[in-house]
Amino acid sequence: MIGVIVNTVAVIIGSIVGLLFKKGISKKVTDAVMVGIGLCTVYIGISGTLKGKNTLILIISIVIGTIIGTWIDIDKRINALGEWIGKRFRASSDNSISVAEGFVTASLLFCIGAMTIVGSLNAGLIGDNTMLFTKSVLDLISSTILSVSLGIGVLFSASFVFIFQGAIVLLAQFLQPILTNSAIGEITCTGSLMIIALGLNIIGVTKIKVANYLPAIIVTPILCWIVTLI
Repeated sequence: MIGVIVNTVAVIIGSIVGLLFKKGISKKVTDAVMVGIGLCTVYIGISGTLKGKNTLILIISIVIGTIIGTWIDIDKRINALGEWIGKRFRASSDNSISVAEGFVTASLLFCIGAMTIVGSLNAGLIGDNTMLFTKSVLDLISSTILSVSLGIGVLFSASFVFIFQGAIVLLAQFLQPILTNSAIGEITCTGSLMIIALGLNIIGVTKIKVANYLPAIIVTPILCWIVTLI
């Protein structure tokens, strides 16, 4: 778990540094940077969707995941948590982007991809944290940049990084047969579709409640596993 802990701490440190820098940056510059981040996010999402090979799995995952997420209303709960924490620490949230969007954007960017899954599997199976340490450096830089534009939601994403990667490390023996290269590709594709939506939200083109789509990431590997049994 040392790799997961280091990665989580890296996100926390990067986010705090970014939030501190944000106070000294004018709104004009912040808005411009936000659009740039949004465009980069869309690009990252498009690149990731190309790793998927089974469109049917993508569609079914999104549909089932959206039904579950909307029923639970994850977006509302994340925003409520953000508002509660903001009041608790007397911190004002960024009005230009919701806490949920910042949280989900950062969480997906930090956790969707082969480096996260393979690195966590390596840590859990053979105790090799090298890939997670490398990822920690990248996430330290990314969280600093993201928190300048996306606000405190990026800091909250550290909890998702810890839970998501920690679960893979602890359950590596059981997840290895399910998280095949094919499944990782489909998970990346599903998550990347959400990343595109987040990018469009950041730019201001859409207002999609992407947090409600998150369960699709869990549905995807299950569907991939079912396909292998058929």
